[in-house]
Amino acid sequence: MNAADVARYLKEHPDFLADHGDLFTQLTVPHPHGGQAISLAERQLHALRDKIRLLESKLAELIRFGEENDEIGEKVHRLTLALLEAEDYESLRYVLFENMRDDFSVPNVALRVWNSVLTRDGDDFVPVSEAVRFFAGDLRHPYCGAPVNLEVLEWFGGAAPHVRSVALVPLRRDAQVFGLLALGSEEAERFYPEMGTLYLSRIGDLVASALRRQLG
Repeated sequence: MNAADVARYLKEHPDFLADHGDLFTQLTVPHPHGGQAISLAERQLHALRDKIRLLESKLAELIRFGEENDEIGEKVHRLTLALLEAEDYESLRYVLFENMRDDFSVPNVALRVWNSVLTRDGDDFVPVSEAVRFFAGDLRHPYCGAPVNLEVLEWFGGAAPHVRSVALVPLRRDAQVFGLLALGSEEAERFYPEMGTLYLSRIGDLVASALRRQLG
């Protein structure tokens, strides 16, 4: 009889160990974290403790994620209220930029709007290239990662040479993109391709809705 036969026998006769409980104290196996021999019962106890530590670690991680989501949700809520209270485009722009910088700690913020019913002065309404409009129109989710588009990078002005990661959030009217919210950071890992974009998408929806109300 080899090891496979023994394993198969125990699987086929689950009552064996229940009928021979004394084997748990008589059999010895190597300690999982050392060389000394311990009883099979002790080995099972160590295995259970390892599983408990793993579950506790996963639970702590879930709690941390939940707390982070609650914190982000509260920030988005404050942004929502501020955008609702904005009476004109200038105040809307102010609360958006200040909220991004102060509440979300994003140091560099830029906004571009095209296809607006109202024509306005200012950098936010400077015409963008066809390439940028096509890029924004093709986005199904916010772009996060390295600043690969030099035109968009220039929107950050004097800070552009220091921006190492960006989040580009499309602003939509129905299914058509009419603008882009650009967030930039000097940290290369602040915005990265694998990050979740749920809250960025929601912020884009909020900003787009507020802009439509102000610009028509």
